[in-house]
Amino acid sequence: MLIEIDFNSDEAIYVQLQNQIIMGIAMDVIREGDPLPSVRQLAERVGINMHTVNKAYTILKQEGFIRLDRRKGAVIAIDVDKARALMEMKERLRILLAKGSCKNISKEEVHALVDEIYDEYGKGRM
Repeated sequence: MLIEIDFNSDEAIYVQLQNQIIMGIAMDVIREGDPLPSVRQLAERVGINMHTVNKAYTILKQEGFIRLDRRKGAVIAIDVDKARALMEMKERLRILLAKGSCKNISKEEVHALVDEIYDEYGKGRM
């Protein structure tokens, strides 16, 4: 999996790292059970601090995307707590939809965007 960090972005580096790993899972580039590089390896490969990688991995673990194994390191392990994930998604969507409503974005336009994004993943699980 290729990780690219935009050092000029306003988005924190650890957030960019998290998002790219999540997108890798969603796009089926990395799958359940696949190992991620060690903190040290990824930090060296991308050219960032090890603490930044560790922070991203810690948050991914808390959110149920990876598990940390003493022997294998960070491994993709999707949390199957769908109900919790839906609740979190609903709260995030509530804010995004409110912003869209303020900008006169229609329900139909939102649905078209959702369909377009899901089609990018090309998987039946969504």
